[in-house]
Amino acid sequence: MNIWVDADACPVVIKEILFRAAVRTKLVVTLVANQPIEIPASHHIKFLQVRQGFDVADNEIVRRMQPGDLVITSDIPLAADVIEKHGIALSPRGEQYTANNIKARLNMRDFMETLRSSGVNTGGPPALNQADRKAFADHLDQILTRHTKRS
Repeated sequence: MNIWVDADACPVVIKEILFRAAVRTKLVVTLVANQPIEIPASHHIKFLQVRQGFDVADNEIVRRMQPGDLVITSDIPLAADVIEKHGIALSPRGEQYTANNIKARLNMRDFMETLRSSGVNTGGPPALNQADRKAFADHLDQILTRHTKRS
């Protein structure tokens, strides 16, 4: 299993949790972004910079990931592509996207986009809080534990 991170929008605190997990589990975590990101020195933490452009990082993650890989993203269409390729998609808030819930998430995303494009101020997501961080760390740990039991 490799861990891919849609890093442009990933909160720093989530990256730090992933860095610790990479060192602990010896799994490779690759951050993909279109701007430079500082990473700690480790054989298990990598950075891939892609060119600027709409969905360039997302497309590169989908192109490189393999079935069973874990992708950290809050991007619903990217999560849908990951699931279609038999990967695991986890949001920075600790929500695991699955074949059972991704269609509803895509529909809600499209609905909110329609509202925004018609001028309705829908606001943004709330700031990441301690409960979100714990949910992410707990779900990440569950996924990594299941992986190590299978290996």
